[in-house]
Amino acid sequence: MRAIGYILFGMLIAAQPATQERARTIHVFVALCDNAHQGIVPVPEKLGNGEDPANNLYWGALYGVKTYLSKSRDWTLVATEKTPGGEILERAVFKHKVEAAYLVADAYRGDKIKKAVEDVLSAAAGNNGKTLTLDKKLLGIHGAADLVVYVGHNGLMDFGVDQPTLEKGAIPRDAIVLACKSKPYFQPRLAQLKCRSVLLTTGFMAPEAYTLEAALTGWLEKESGEKIRDRAARAYDKYQKCGVKAARRLFYGED
Repeated sequence: MRAIGYILFGMLIAAQPATQERARTIHVFVALCDNAHQGIVPVPEKLGNGEDPANNLYWGALYGVKTYLSKSRDWTLVATEKTPGGEILERAVFKHKVEAAYLVADAYRGDKIKKAVEDVLSAAAGNNGKTLTLDKKLLGIHGAADLVVYVGHNGLMDFGVDQPTLEKGAIPRDAIVLACKSKPYFQPRLAQLKCRSVLLTTGFMAPEAYTLEAALTGWLEKESGEKIRDRAARAYDKYQKCGVKAARRLFYGED
């Protein structure tokens, strides 16, 4: 694994050499858990410090996105960058071990959760498309990603955001939102943007990375919404011990 510098993560690549291929890319927006700035039931202080990705519940903890996927049998951590700037405290890039696919995950400061929600909705609309270069491949992020994902507290329970409009030429993306009750809060917005809701939730849940990994497996294999929902439910039950039937009721997905 290696760190990738500011030029890679900060630039929008305008003209690309013919040798660079476009890789299927997933962009994951993680709003770090934050006891002080989010309307959540407080978690232990170490897990709920929105300025500390390394120990945060949704990033560096056992089932956080970075830690869990780093130990995954399907994904390999290939690059990281600390404090790439602004509201993002860390970026991690993973490569799938079988599929020709990459995952770019951004850890947003806990007090910048509104920005994270705004960014994922904009990306779902296909807006603000950018690319990164890694291993002579182009990785689409924001509105250029193939799938956009939000992980964290459902900020729309606490605040409103402006609904994005589609930029000229924008193509709506597939979306996953792992947050409590994301279907009633996010699905109407995603539908208005003509974005496919691959996986949303109907109730309170723990937005941990085992559910994300399971859903991504189904998405990469181009499975139906029902099969992706079943994968997510089985993974959720494995860790939460809530019963597969209850877990299925917790998730919603579209074909």
